[in-house]
Amino acid sequence: MRTIISFSVGAALALLAGSLATAQNIATGQDNYEAWPVLADPFPSTGGGGIMIHDYDPVVANGRCTTNFRAVEPNGTTYRNSIVFDAVETGGGILCTNGRWRSADGSATGTTPFRVFIKGGVKRGSGD
Repeated sequence: MRTIISFSVGAALALLAGSLATAQNIATGQDNYEAWPVLADPFPSTGGGGIMIHDYDPVVANGRCTTNFRAVEPNGTTYRNSIVFDAVETGGGILCTNGRWRSADGSATGTTPFRVFIKGGVKRGSGD
């Protein structure tokens, strides 16, 4: 019986500690970047419409993260684009944030809420 009670108290304390950490992150606006999913190729566009983002591979240099990529519609229509993010050191890695994209032909521009966290060569997407 003691083992069950100890486990239950231990589990409750672990749950409480996890809840407090989550509450602290929410209160301070911090994200657990290492919990974000590893960046897949392709992945769904934050703009929706079934558009998939291909070849997204940000590189950090000179205080920025940059990459060229393709946005592919469900019917196969492909748009070539590039994006520039601000590169911010945080959590032992680099957060690529405040993304600004433009089409390769210059006909379209925009911003994205999507962020990328790079640490130890692993790239993770925010899922925003």
